[in-house]
Amino acid sequence: MKNAPVVNIVLVEPEIPQNTGNIARLCAATNSVLHLVHPLGFNVDDKHLKRAGLDYWAFVKITHHVDFNTFLKSVNSKGLFFSAKGKNPYHKAPYKDGCYLIFGKETIGLPREILEANIENTYKIPIWGKVRSINLSTCVGIAAYEAYRQIGGVF
Repeated sequence: MKNAPVVNIVLVEPEIPQNTGNIARLCAATNSVLHLVHPLGFNVDDKHLKRAGLDYWAFVKITHHVDFNTFLKSVNSKGLFFSAKGKNPYHKAPYKDGCYLIFGKETIGLPREILEANIENTYKIPIWGKVRSINLSTCVGIAAYEAYRQIGGVF
């Protein structure tokens, strides 16, 4: 039987432990790998982080990276960046097995220099209501499930 595809979820400097805990739970549910790019806005033993991930932490594959450049050096792949400032709709991203979905922090998104260097490979999730943004964990869920849908093998 073919192995299920894997998607890598990358959080660049996340700030809110509950979001990261919820994303970790999503990673456990989808067998995705979670990459946390430091600095983090919380301690990894934060009670809110643990609570949001419930009792699924043993099933989450987590890799910590000291900074974004260290992360880039550790992967042999061009990432897919997600931002409200993206040029392309999220469903047009070239998802494939082993891809890296890269998200910025809750307050400002991806740092300007990362966004500018990767704008052609940046994707957005549409917002047509009267809100400024969508919660980070919701965005990760939307992009991750679209990636798995396009890659196939799990539905």
